[in-house]
Amino acid sequence: MSGSSQTIPTMCPMNCHPTQCGMLVEVRDGELLGVKGDRANPDSQGFLCVRGQASRQIIGNPKRLLQPLIRGRRGEEAWREASWDEALDLIAAKSQAAGREATAVWAGHGLLANNYGIATGMQMLTRFANLYGCQSWIPAMICWGLGGFGIGLTGALETNTKEDMGANAELVVMWGANLASQPNTSRHLIAAKKRGARIVTIDVRQTEAAAQSDDVMLIRPGSDSALALAVMHVIIKERLFDAEFVANHTVGFAELSRHVERFDPQWAAEQTGIEAARIAAFARSYATIKPAMIVLGGSSLHKGANGWQAARAVSCLPALIGSFGTKGGGLGPRHGGKSHGAGFANIVDDTRRLPGSYVPNQMPEITAALGDGRVRVLMLFGSNILSSYPDAENIAAALDGLDLVVSHELFMNETTRQYADVVLPATAWLEDIGCKATNTHIYLMDRILEPAGAARPVQDILKGLCARLGVEGFYPWSSQEELLNAVLDHPATGHATVASLRANGGHGALKISHIAYPDHRYQTPSGKIEFYSKLAEDAGLPPLPEQDERPIADEKEANSYPLALCHGRTLTHFHAFYDHGRALPMLAERDPGPELWMSPDDAGTRALSDGDDIRIHNRRGGFEAKAHVTDRIPAGVVWMRDGCVGLNKVTSGAPVLPREALDLFAFTVGQADFGAMVQVTSEFQG
Repeated sequence: MSGSSQTIPTMCPMNCHPTQCGMLVEVRDGELLGVKGDRANPDSQGFLCVRGQASRQIIGNPKRLLQPLIRGRRGEEAWREASWDEALDLIAAKSQAAGREATAVWAGHGLLANNYGIATGMQMLTRFANLYGCQSWIPAMICWGLGGFGIGLTGALETNTKEDMGANAELVVMWGANLASQPNTSRHLIAAKKRGARIVTIDVRQTEAAAQSDDVMLIRPGSDSALALAVMHVIIKERLFDAEFVANHTVGFAELSRHVERFDPQWAAEQTGIEAARIAAFARSYATIKPAMIVLGGSSLHKGANGWQAARAVSCLPALIGSFGTKGGGLGPRHGGKSHGAGFANIVDDTRRLPGSYVPNQMPEITAALGDGRVRVLMLFGSNILSSYPDAENIAAALDGLDLVVSHELFMNETTRQYADVVLPATAWLEDIGCKATNTHIYLMDRILEPAGAARPVQDILKGLCARLGVEGFYPWSSQEELLNAVLDHPATGHATVASLRANGGHGALKISHIAYPDHRYQTPSGKIEFYSKLAEDAGLPPLPEQDERPIADEKEANSYPLALCHGRTLTHFHAFYDHGRALPMLAERDPGPELWMSPDDAGTRALSDGDDIRIHNRRGGFEAKAHVTDRIPAGVVWMRDGCVGLNKVTSGAPVLPREALDLFAFTVGQADFGAMVQVTSEFQG
């Protein structure tokens, strides 16, 4: 006779940081019966979007990887099952033959399914790389790192919480912030709106946030810093700034005032495509409606050569109006942002990093190292690198030339199918103990199910490799629970433990402030907000916010590829998880696959209709998709979901920052350009 079912709290495995959602899992006799939102979760309060609902289809999925696989040649049908010993022996032998400095580990969001926010998976991987002495890079460069760089130069990396926004903001500016990336932020946005707060969206298209907005300003891609500079111009010229805050808590105001004199709304109108009168009116409302909060986009906004400057310029605005350190003001929740007082213990053991010749944390450098022989063995943990790296043709060629490519995954994806030599089956989020953190809480994710098949968590793989490679001291803990306790041992958690979280229903409040910078101590050398950044100047960068106005050098190429390609999230997909969602029927049924938004004007000039098969291409390459003709995007701009198969065949892999700027902050900032100007044709013409 079967036992009764149990309902156990956990967290969704999708990493929609900073607004992750609680989940109730129903199990009976070791079998998953279903998932639903957890009303007792302090952050999500029962909300669970379609991505979370679909996660139940990971368990018992016939497409899931359950045994180690090896192939002697790269090709679709060459796989054979192997034992764990054979797979780990092969990886260790290839690593020893290549040498530790020619071996690399790289992680994606898949490694963080049950530890996003405290990043124990990434910490273990970095610890392994430090003690072994191999290459390792920080994945923040894929998404928020470049934006964080711009904000960091200003000194405003902390954020106010979504709860503070909902309760206190009177103006909320969703600047490149898409609610598909932060789905349960919408509840707080709606709460602010119901109180009478004004909502403004600034984006390249009408996103989900636009539906809640009083005003939507569609901006030309890459011109966000121009808009911010013009807003500064109006605020300073009309003396709408907070003179007391500026005097007490900023440096460089005199230089900034002179700098922005030439950036008037008329200039910005030519840069942004937004009328000068609208820009001036927005500047006045931002300066006079108090408190005003800017929710800055976390990823897509910063993909482009001018992306860090957008974050740099926008993050200066709250300082001008004196809204940092206030309820309902400053910068709101963003990908990679932290609340005041947040933090966790670190186990990476950087002090024991072996000396060596290490490839910098910069995407173009990594691509080059994979292709020129400096790296010969690459171990991927939860990363579909073909989907996440720009200039994918170069990455593909580099992967094909490596001695060994290893993927630790739940499902096959294009990287594993085309280039992996060894595939290691990963545990799902319910099959290993972990913890997740939001900006306000820490959550226990207990082990609820036994690992399926021969699946193993990352710590077991790394321990097995350490034993074979002679690496000592990697895992001094008696269990993964003890490791979690070590990471949780921090004042921000109240020195929580797994046991204390279990006793409290699986969660605990972080000891943080909902208001960023309540003490007005900012993260800069001066301790103040820096309009003028000596740190940037010393790295060879503009010390004041700028708009990159570089002309297009090749007019013929501009005519050949006239459409600016942008990308972001959808409510059915976040990055390229689960083979772009195709492995999970609930997501596959709701998503049409690669789909390009384009305006009726752009479609009409190409004789294209909604649903047509199209080809998107430029000098780097091309790929196929479906046309989605909509008036929610302006002419000259096209948009599609981030990470679609083929998308990065057309994006730029050029560096954005000089090497001197890469190590100014603890997180990675070495993102590539990701920009792309493209042409769109009928597939049959392309």
